[in-house]
Amino acid sequence: MSSINYDLTRIKAVAFDVDGVLSPSMIPLHPDGTPMRMVNIKDGYALQLAVKMGLQIAIITGADSEAVRKRFEGLGVSDVYLKVATKLPCLQQWMKKYNLRPEEVAYVGDDIPDYEPMKVVGLAVAPADAAVEIKSIATSVSQFRGGEGVGRDLLEQIMKAQGLWMKNAKAFGW
Repeated sequence: MSSINYDLTRIKAVAFDVDGVLSPSMIPLHPDGTPMRMVNIKDGYALQLAVKMGLQIAIITGADSEAVRKRFEGLGVSDVYLKVATKLPCLQQWMKKYNLRPEEVAYVGDDIPDYEPMKVVGLAVAPADAAVEIKSIATSVSQFRGGEGVGRDLLEQIMKAQGLWMKNAKAFGW
């Protein structure tokens, strides 16, 4: 049973912010000043499985990091958008690329740059530690903080609702 008050069988695609969503809000800095992100392994498992099961996944982030690109492309995510200053146009272009209607899309964000994209999709999800303004417009607020399983929680609920979770041998490997 889903904790999300939305018909998850309608979701065909999920777009994620990175910092504060798929990585914690606190980011250590390398001695050279480069931000270093931590990632959640269970989020990674769910992302690669969602791709294998046919969900469209996008990463839309303001981050300028080849490590971020490598991480998500390594999980099979082909739509990784870095250095995105204004996220709404990027989201809209991605939706057009796959002929997605707003009610078929979920967006997961945690801070002000995610506000506009979250307003145009059917399912807007915020981590438990998201900014107040983001929680106020979210369809669903996860019980998990950014970087602590928000992605896994959402994707698992979507795939369970669609009968794709642990459906076949694809679920049991990377």
